Amino acid sequence: MTPSNLSRRQFGTLASVSAIAAMLQLQIEAADKAAGGKVRHSACKWCYKEIPLEDFCIAAKEIGLESVELLDPKDFATVKKHGLHCAMVSYPTIEGPGGVKIGPIPKGWNRSEHHDLLVQAYEPLLKESAENGFKQVICFSGNRDGMSDDQGLENCAKGLQRLLPLCEKLGVTLVMELLNSKVNHPDYMCDHSAWGVALCKKLGSPHFKLLYDIYHMQIMEGDVIATIRRDHEFFAHYHTGGVPGRAEIDETQELNYPAIIKAIQETGYTGYLGQEFIPKRPDKLASLKQGVQICTVA
Repeated sequence: MTPSNLSRRQFGTLASVSAIAAMLQLQIEAADKAAGGKVRHSACKWCYKEIPLEDFCIAAKEIGLESVELLDPKDFATVKKHGLHCAMVSYPTIEGPGGVKIGPIPKGWNRSEHHDLLVQAYEPLLKESAENGFKQVICFSGNRDGMSDDQGLENCAKGLQRLLPLCEKLGVTLVMELLNSKVNHPDYMCDHSAWGVALCKKLGSPHFKLLYDIYHMQIMEGDVIATIRRDHEFFAHYHTGGVPGRAEIDETQELNYPAIIKAIQETGYTGYLGQEFIPKRPDKLASLKQGVQICTVA
C-alpha cells in the first residue's frame, strides 16, 4: 500500500506507532547512557598483605583490574610502572601529643585539637597524589569518645573546610569512609550514611564526598540499593565485602552483588569499584578473580 492509498485513520495509526517507537528508542539510549558503562575494577592492597606489591600488580593486570588502592606515596611508582591507577590514596599519619597517632580511623576530623596536625599531614599528601594523577584521598571522622554526633559533624566541617581550597586547586577529592561501629570499628562516628550525607551538604563542595562501603553499611543500616539510588551524588567510591564475616562476595554471603552493581551503574557512576573483602580460601587471587567476575555486570 502506497501513502496515497492510506486512509486518514491508517496514516494516523502509523504516525502514532512511529512516534512511540522513536520515544522508546530515546528511552533505551538514555538508559544506556545512565548505566555508566562497564565496571572499572580495583582492589585494596591491604587485603593481600602477604603478596608483594610488584607481584600483586602483575596479577591484578591479568585479572582485569585497572587500579590498586589504599596505597601510600612510596607505592605510587610501582603501580604506575604497571599501568595501574590508585583509585583511593591511603590516609596520612602524624604524631600528636603523647605519641598518639593522628589520622588513622579512631583519631580523625571530629576533634578540633587534631585539625592543625591533620592539615599539616594532608597538604603534602594531596599535592603528591595530584602530581601522580591520583585524585581521591581517604579520610576518617574519628571515634565519638563521648562526643555528640552533632558536635562531631560541626568539628569535621570546620576542619575539612581548611583543605577544600587546596583540593579545588589540585582537582583532588577528600573522601570520608562510612564504616560500621557494630562489628569492626566500635564508636566510629561516620557510621551511618545519613550523617555522612549531612556533612557533605554542610560542606557543599564537590571536593568532599563519601566512600560508600557496601559491607559496612549492610551491617549498620541495610537498604543498600535504595540508599545508593537516593544518595549516589554524595558517593565518590564504593567498596565490596561479604556479609557476614567480610569474606568472599559469592553465594556464601547475603548480599546480591550483581543487583547492587547494576543499581550503581544506573546512577551513571563511572568511577572504580574497590574489592575489599578478606579472602578466606588458600588461593586468595582466585577469590579476587571470582569477585571481579561477579561484579562484571553488562
